[in-house]
Amino acid sequence: MIFIKNGRIIDPESGFDGIGDVVLEGDKIRRILKGDERKENIPEGAKQVIDATGLVVAPGLVDVHVHFRDPGLTYKEDIHTGAAAAAKGGFTTVVCMANTVPKADNPKTLKYVLEEGKKTGIHVLCCGAVSKDFKGEELTDMEGLKAAGAVGFTDDGIPLMDEVLLRQAMKEAARLNLPISLHEENPAFIKENGINHGPVSEALGIYGSPALAEDYMVARDCMIALETGAAVDIQHISSGGGVAMVRLAKSLGAKVWAEVTPHHFTLTEEAVLAYGSLAKMNPPLRREKDRECLIEGLKDGTIDMIATDHAPHSREEKAMPLTKAPSGIIGLETSLALGITELVNKGHLTLVQLMEKMSLNPAKLYRLEGGRLREDAPGDLVLFKEKESWTVGEFASKSANSPFVGRVLEGKVKYTICGGKIVYQDKDMVTRFACKL
Repeated sequence: MIFIKNGRIIDPESGFDGIGDVVLEGDKIRRILKGDERKENIPEGAKQVIDATGLVVAPGLVDVHVHFRDPGLTYKEDIHTGAAAAAKGGFTTVVCMANTVPKADNPKTLKYVLEEGKKTGIHVLCCGAVSKDFKGEELTDMEGLKAAGAVGFTDDGIPLMDEVLLRQAMKEAARLNLPISLHEENPAFIKENGINHGPVSEALGIYGSPALAEDYMVARDCMIALETGAAVDIQHISSGGGVAMVRLAKSLGAKVWAEVTPHHFTLTEEAVLAYGSLAKMNPPLRREKDRECLIEGLKDGTIDMIATDHAPHSREEKAMPLTKAPSGIIGLETSLALGITELVNKGHLTLVQLMEKMSLNPAKLYRLEGGRLREDAPGDLVLFKEKESWTVGEFASKSANSPFVGRVLEGKVKYTICGGKIVYQDKDMVTRFACKL
């Protein structure tokens, strides 16, 4: 049993924000004590006591979009280092994408990811591929992948260009009651991916990737989602036009969800001039007006989730010329702090709303019990100090491809607890062991 006392409890499901105590027993939340229910005495049977005075106690974070590069590319990351990075960032659940080597388009690869994930201390889930080998030509055995443990479907990294195939996939996902997540970039409009088509790309002498490439696909897929009734996740949305399309689709009754990354709501295309390939990602960082639309989408509920698109690459790969270097950055260890620094501190979201985007809504999309603090819910929690400043630098991830290295952020994870067990503890915190009463 773990007794967490004197914390500022944030529950995005009920909207509660106040001082209280939490009792964890086994892998569940046994009790949440508020107001007159709180007592000075340590509950009988408590083996560990955490004094959370000055800390926020919230549901463990849930990331619906990570790349752990395992199997196949483990020099960048593996399931164990990825999970360690997740725990350090406050995440108790992650959903791995299917673009491994080989692809997770078969039960064997999928089961490997899930079995390795069970050894990590956090919940490592995985999507199955939509199309065989990501070729966009033939659907996988989606029902068989669900039976093998897939929690959803995606060809993330590759857009599904065949509308008929996509419609069939959405219908099957709806029948199986699982979400389908889509990478929205039409290559017909793109010359060099990873950099927005605009003033910065022109200054660099390249064409880049226009917002049209994303907007076209989002509009198409929102309408197919409306017709099929599938739960569709528009991944890493980056354009103002894309936000408007999702907003319209929701108003029409489509079961469309949208995720945004911390780097997209924090940075613009100007970052490419400052950080080079460390600011290169698909879809690219766009203009300030797009960034403002993303924040407005978070505020009005058009954008449901914050997801990292954690994409590790080696130093050697990122050191290649800009047009040759791979796209993507790591994000698990900076996500919460960027949400606090850029959204909460600037008055765009409350902490309760931030936890809704980072815990509750992702759990809802994937039909998970976590994401909320209530009795009998999973014992998955993050404890963090909202106002503590820290400098981005040391990573638990194998990779360090982040434009935020050296940046001072606010919001420091102190403990991550998953299944009632402490899986990460900041080095300046000491857990006090209580004698059995």
